[in-house]
Order: sequence, then C-alpha cells, then structure tokens
Amino acid sequence: MARLVGLPIFDPQGDQVAKVRDLVVALRTETSQPRVLGMVAEVFGRRRIFVPMTRVTAIESGQVHTTGLLNMRRFEQRSTETLVIGQMLDRTVTIRDSGVTGTVYDVAMEQARNRDWVLSRVAVQEPSKGFRRRGQTHVAAWSNVSGLTRREDTQGATHLAAALNEMRPADAAHMIHDLPPERRSAVVAALDDERLADVLEELPEEDQVEILEHLDSERAADVLEEMSPDDAADLIADLNPETAATLLGLMEPEEAEDVRRLMSYHEDTAGAMMTPEPVILSPDATIADALAHVRNPDLTPSLAALVYVCRQPLETPTGRLLGVAHIQRLLREPPSTLVAAALDESMDPLRPDSTIDQVAAHLATYNLVAAPVVDDEGRLLGAVTVDDLLDHMLPEGWRDHAARLGNRPGGGA
Repeated sequence: MARLVGLPIFDPQGDQVAKVRDLVVALRTETSQPRVLGMVAEVFGRRRIFVPMTRVTAIESGQVHTTGLLNMRRFEQRSTETLVIGQMLDRTVTIRDSGVTGTVYDVAMEQARNRDWVLSRVAVQEPSKGFRRRGQTHVAAWSNVSGLTRREDTQGATHLAAALNEMRPADAAHMIHDLPPERRSAVVAALDDERLADVLEELPEEDQVEILEHLDSERAADVLEEMSPDDAADLIADLNPETAATLLGLMEPEEAEDVRRLMSYHEDTAGAMMTPEPVILSPDATIADALAHVRNPDLTPSLAALVYVCRQPLETPTGRLLGVAHIQRLLREPPSTLVAAALDESMDPLRPDSTIDQVAAHLATYNLVAAPVVDDEGRLLGAVTVDDLLDHMLPEGWRDHAARLGNRPGGGA
C-alpha cells in the first residue's frame, strides 16, 4: 500500500483528477482483516477528499481509475478510522507464531470474495543487529500479527519518514501538516536536517515556527543553516527576539551573516526577498565552467537560468557586476569560449530597496525569471527569482488557504 501513495487518479475520460495520499481502513479485531474504506486523495489546491473504494474501478500500471463521481467535500477522519500511511507504518508489532517483534514498513491489501478490499498481509522489519544496516524482514498474514490495533504509543516514524523522503518537498510538507501533533513530532525527529529544511520551506508560517520551537536549539540552528538564506531569514523574523538571537548565535558565522544581512532590509523589498547565493563567476571563466555550475541539481530552475559575472571577490557582496549570461546563450556558444563573451550587459539591475511592485514590473517587462540586485557601487548583493516574488506577493498563509479552497481539477465530477 505504501506504493500507492502519489499515484495519479483518473476519471473514465482519462483525465487526472487527483493523487493518492493515504488509505483509510476500519480496524476491527486483531485477527479479522480490516476493510479498506477508501483513499485520501489530493485534488487541485491541495484539498484532501475521500474516495470510497466503491468508486475505484481499477488499480493497475501505476494508476488508479475511478467512476469519476467524486465528492469534493474536505476529508475529515472519524474516530473509528485509521490512516495506513499516517498511523499504521512504524507501529511496533509481534508475529505470533515466531515471536518476532519489529516495526511495520508496509501492508498489503486484496479483494475478498464479496468484492470488499481488506488488509491481508503485514511487512515487518526487525531491529538491526550487530553490523547489519537493516534488520531482517518478514511478511506475515494479518491474523498472525498482534499489536496493530493498539494506540499509537508503540509507533515510531522511521518508515513514514522514508516515505516522505520519496515525495517532493511540497507534498511531504502537506502530509506533515495533516499529522496529529505527536506523530508530527516523531516524524520531524526522524527526518535528517537537510530534508527537514526542504519541508519547512514549504510549510505555512505557523507550522514552521511550531516545529522549530520544539527542536533543541542546536538542531534548530543546523536546520536553519540548511535552508536557503532568504527562507531562513523570513522564519527567524517570525520568532521571538530572544530565540532568534540564540539561534543566530549557534549558526555558522558565514550562514548567520547572510541571514542577518537579509533581515536588515525592509520587509517586501528586493533586498529582503533575494537569495545571496546565485551562480557567480569571474570574467575569465569559460562557458564550460558556467554550464557545470548551472547543472547543480540543488539549484532551482530560476536560479539556474542566469550566471552573474563579477569582479573579485565572488562572494556577495561581490566586486562590480559586469553582466549576466542567460543559459540559452551559454548553450549556443562553444564550451571553450570565455563567459565574458556571452554577457548581456543591457539588463538594468534592481536595487535592494526596490518594492515588490517594482520587482514584478521589472521581471514582467524583460520576460525574466531572475534578476540581479546591486548596491550603489554596482556590487552584486544577490538575485531575486520569480518564485521568491510569488512567495511574497501571495497573501499570508496562502499555503494553508490553498488547501481549503474548493477548486476542482478538470474532468472531475
């Protein structure tokens, strides 16, 4: 069932109407197979709805097919219902006939003779022993496993965290947002710092603050270092001043300096929303050097669209900005050519005090996805990207608000 998460759901016309996010079951007794009631599906706007299994016509070839008659009412879990991914993975259980104890890392479902879907088997992983990286795994019949109907006090988060690691950060953030507080804390503890930083950047502001305040100060500082400086600055600005000062003091000096510099600019200006870490090269770098830098998978598409050529030093604030090189131009030039020969010197840079409206007008006028920000001496301070702009132009709490919208995807019924 863990493999179902993220699969697209199609209507009879072949239009995708949602994605699978979890499965809902009704637990009865330790030995009777639970009935699968339906799927939690995510539709446009991150709204979560319930899709009864009676509406599911097929699960095949990495797709789920439905009758198309979906109720767009927001899903609300009942007390008698259990979420397979959110509440069953990592539950500590015992296999009766062997006495083996371990944690659940997956479950299987099958159709019974009466056409109902039921949970039939449980995949259990023992704790690692000795030098083994992973403990031995077992697959047992549902009726041969005890501990699955207990409360969640025996539940860890290792396998749910592993499932979240396979999702895009925005999708993982939405799943964490919907978890009960205790389960959320366990999952946050199981994620590594880099992944938690990626997820935090996609969460609503109140969730970011709540999660960060529940971490010990050392780990909170480590996570902030993994975030992009502009996102870290926005988050620290939402903390109380004492906590913010403590965390900045625990961060690496260079990382903290970037964050403090961004926080020094007035809110909703180019200086406050820019990233201080665009791709910066000296004029004697080659096209091959530039292409090697923009291939970095950690760069967003908008940051990889431009290379900024500056005089020494190459750390922001740099020496004088000489110009920018667009990736389309770089792809047309011989790799051995100097990047200075491919510069667009006509682009007017932004100033750190440029307002949101001025930034938006600048990007729209010149059909840009990013633009340089310079000081009065022409030194590069950072770059504003279109995704930075959207984050600041959308209303406060837009991520949470979008999940409550009643928008339906095309083709739904």
